[in-house]
Amino acid sequence: MDVSKIVFFIVVGLLALQRVLELRLSKKNTANALRQGAREVAPGQVPWMTSIHTLWFISMVAEVYLWTTFSWYSFTVGIFLLVTGQALRYHAITTLKERWSVRIIVWPVAPVRGGLYRYIRHPNYLGVCLEIIGVPLLHGAFATSIVFSILNACFLYFRIKAEEKAVYG
Repeated sequence: MDVSKIVFFIVVGLLALQRVLELRLSKKNTANALRQGAREVAPGQVPWMTSIHTLWFISMVAEVYLWTTFSWYSFTVGIFLLVTGQALRYHAITTLKERWSVRIIVWPVAPVRGGLYRYIRHPNYLGVCLEIIGVPLLHGAFATSIVFSILNACFLYFRIKAEEKAVYG
């Protein structure tokens, strides 16, 4: 196996570890929110989101292992999208603090409007979209990038619709 694939698998492994740690934070924040009077909306969406993200990881690893070749052009686009996506997601996490969760949680107070939330209503979702497109491109996994971008967009259509209705009426 060539070095570029090994590096790609390490990056994907670190990203998977990051997601596991984020899920732990989300679980803690969700439990705290519910104790403080917040409520969860559309919990049935979580298994769909989990499935899409899990299959995305599996798909890109399989595609890179079996079929792709490294391209500096694809890598450059992918790293730009990954870094931008990470910045957007971590801005959302740090701005929302204990309100951040992978679940749709409606708090009995006004929504956060600071930081990027003044300009973009869903910077976390935008960040995730950029990562879903970009990470597979780090090693030319174009099929995974395209297929899972479409699946994620379909999921986010319903997710954002439910969140907008719950939070903004």
